[in-house]
Amino acid sequence: MTPDAITHPLLERAGVRHGFFTREGGVSTGIYEGLNAGLGSADDPAAVRENRARVARALGGELGDLAGPYQIHSAVALLAETGWPDDRPEGDAVATTTPGIICAVLTADCAPILFADPVAGVVAAAHAGWKGALGGVIQSTVDLMKTADADPARIVAVIGPCIAQESYEVDEAFERRFLIEAPGSGRFFRLGERPDRRLFDLPGFVLWRLEQAGVGQAAWTGHDTRPDAARFYSNRRAFLHGEPDFGRMMSAIRLG
Repeated sequence: MTPDAITHPLLERAGVRHGFFTREGGVSTGIYEGLNAGLGSADDPAAVRENRARVARALGGELGDLAGPYQIHSAVALLAETGWPDDRPEGDAVATTTPGIICAVLTADCAPILFADPVAGVVAAAHAGWKGALGGVIQSTVDLMKTADADPARIVAVIGPCIAQESYEVDEAFERRFLIEAPGSGRFFRLGERPDRRLFDLPGFVLWRLEQAGVGQAAWTGHDTRPDAARFYSNRRAFLHGEPDFGRMMSAIRLG
């Protein structure tokens, strides 16, 4: 079965291979059923390896071409000149100027972002949960791409499936942190069902961060991960249902 991947016109026009892969088209079973690419999950390692290989092949590569960091919810962006099939450096974004290297990140509600400057010949992938988005992973990714002669005004960036505002309830302390550390971010919160609860617009906040970083064109695919169990893994949904773990989806991009 061919892995299911969501693509976007902004990246298609940039001429780069890419995909926001869903959970469909993999070999994992049970709570991980489908294309679980999460090495940190308690899934069968052989199944995860096969799922990751399927993603790589769908983009015209092999498992050894994947450059996906060991994610730590940071602002660390890394440059890849080879794949990282085994020894993965810590970070939450990866860029490359090397054709054939597949920049990849894992998510299960956090926002995956794929970037491209086709003129400079540089692509990147970033994992932006609320911590990374607030802490600067988007600016770090753009800054790293600039070292490879990317022009922020030329960069196109697309946010893939992630948890949407109507599915993302937080508390007042969460909101206060954003108001202090990112002045002007109050527009991304609205009242929840109780007076002490808020609904946070993660994709809207990420789009704002991309704008602040000078990215020329940006968009969100519009997919909410939490309600669609058939197509997406979701950390929040697994927690609410009392499940012990959850799968991770891979989003990936390559030159050539």
